[in-house]
Amino acid sequence: QLQLVESGGGLVQPGGSLRLSCAASGFTLDSYAMGWFRQAPGKEREGVSCISSSGYSTNYADSVKGRFTISRDKAKNTVYLQMTSLKPEDTAVYYCAALNWKLCVLWADGYDYWGQGTQVTVSS
Repeated sequence: QLQLVESGGGLVQPGGSLRLSCAASGFTLDSYAMGWFRQAPGKEREGVSCISSSGYSTNYADSVKGRFTISRDKAKNTVYLQMTSLKPEDTAVYYCAALNWKLCVLWADGYDYWGQGTQVTVSS
């Protein structure tokens, strides 16, 4: 069974940090570009960050540049999203997704597999 499972979400104060993980089971992520997306209540799903299958190329939404870092560990078949300087507007359900292509994109269409999401709440 092909599955992506996110973890690491939670409640954090403004200015705090969290690291999200996305672990794959049932398939190897080596040939997949990976993306992180988020969806806040009443808003559309938006692309946050993505990383190429090689790991050499990354992309970020303007709203998170300089604060979020995406990375991947092929040995662990896992992708991470390190989030720092968190703001209340970062509150959302965060999803990881796998795209069967070497390059990554920040739009959701075309991604082949999706996780169930993990809630991130930034509040004092």
